[in-house]
Amino acid sequence: MSRIGKQPINVPPGVTVSALDGGIIQVQGPKGLLQQQIDSTIMVEISERLVKLMPVDAKKSKALYGLYRALIHNMVVGVSVGFKSTLELVGVGYKANVQGTLLELSLGYSHDIALVLPEEVIATAELPKGKNPLVHLECIDKQLLGQVAAKIRSLRKVEPYKGKGVRRLGEVVRRKVGKSTKK
Repeated sequence: MSRIGKQPINVPPGVTVSALDGGIIQVQGPKGLLQQQIDSTIMVEISERLVKLMPVDAKKSKALYGLYRALIHNMVVGVSVGFKSTLELVGVGYKANVQGTLLELSLGYSHDIALVLPEEVIATAELPKGKNPLVHLECIDKQLLGQVAAKIRSLRKVEPYKGKGVRRLGEVVRRKVGKSTKK
């Protein structure tokens, strides 16, 4: 049995959790509305300020109810606080520019890369003086935010010799020594 699945989800004030037909859980808060389809073998008990998930005596439900507890918890946190991710562009001449939902990146290629972001993701570019450019991403959906950040990182992966590329802020890159000459 899942240790995470046994824990109840605390619902902060201003957030409402409701069950819709077809096994859909809807979470609404000050930042927006999210929905998630729940497997039919998992029972969801919604009270005033707590949400509990209980597996039915099936092997499948015992394997999944920890996952669904984490998904619902992420929905509650997303509509109340939101999620943020910051990417750092490390390299000479690397730049980022945001115009609405269009993110333009200059990552050392012969051309600039234009990436259309989903409407739910809010991006801002920052160019601190004497430091690497930063791209700040905000969203209420943790999964979507992670997918967008992974897509941006895949455009220029961090290489281990010089450490150039797109990385998360504070990410530690293991560096390799490189070639050495014989004497």
